[in-house]
Amino acid sequence: MADTPSIWERPEPPERRAPSPLSRERIVRAAVTLADAEGLEAVSLRKVAAELDAGPMRLYRYIGTKDELLDLMVDAVYAEIPPPTGSGWREVARSYAHGIRAAGLRHEWLADLLDGRPRFGPAAVTHAEATLTALRAAGLQEIDTIMSTVEVLSTYLRGALRTEVGERRAERTSGLDEREWQHAMAPHLLAMFATGDYPLMSEAMHDAEHRSATERFDQGLGYLLDGIEQSLSG
Repeated sequence: MADTPSIWERPEPPERRAPSPLSRERIVRAAVTLADAEGLEAVSLRKVAAELDAGPMRLYRYIGTKDELLDLMVDAVYAEIPPPTGSGWREVARSYAHGIRAAGLRHEWLADLLDGRPRFGPAAVTHAEATLTALRAAGLQEIDTIMSTVEVLSTYLRGALRTEVGERRAERTSGLDEREWQHAMAPHLLAMFATGDYPLMSEAMHDAEHRSATERFDQGLGYLLDGIEQSLSG
C-alpha cells in the first residue's frame, strides 16, 4: 500500500462559499484560539468545527486526524517566532531560547507538544534553518557543534517551559500565586524545620534569594551557556 502523503504535501480541497468558507488556515487559527482559551484537551475536530459553524465531516476534507491538526497548530506557532539574532553565538542562543519561551507562554499548550520527535512543518523547518545559520555566522563552524548546542538548548527549554507553564496552571487552579502558596505552606514547613532535621532547607527558605520566573530562566540559561562555552574551549 502506498504511503499516505503528509498534511504538508496534500493539496486543500476547493474552497466552498456556503454554508461557510473553510481553509486549513481558518481551521488552524480556530484551533489555536480554542487551545489558548481552554487548553489542549478542549481541541477536537468536532469542537473546532462548531467554532467555525461547520459540520465536522467538512473538516475531514482538509485535515485527516487530530494529530495532523496538532502538527499544523505547532507550525502556526513557529511562524510567529522571529529568527534568532546576535553578534556572538551566546547572543544567538539567548535569542533562540527567549523566542521559544515567549511563544510557549503565549500558547501554553505548546509545552505539551514539544516532547518526542521534532515536527517538520514548513515554519518549523524555516526557523530551524535560520537558527543553524545564525549560529554558524556567529562563530560555531562545525555542524556537530551547532546541532549539539541546539539540542542542549532545546532540552533545557522543554523543562523550563513545562515548569513555568505548570506554575501558571497551578496558580489558576488554586487561586494562589507563588508567594501566597508559599505563605499557606509556611506553618507546615516551619514545624518540620523546628525539628532541626532540615537545616539547609530551612536556610534556603529564610535566606535564599527569591527570583522571578524570568530571572530563574535567565540564570539557568546562563549556567547552560557557560557549560557549552567551557566545552568549546576545552
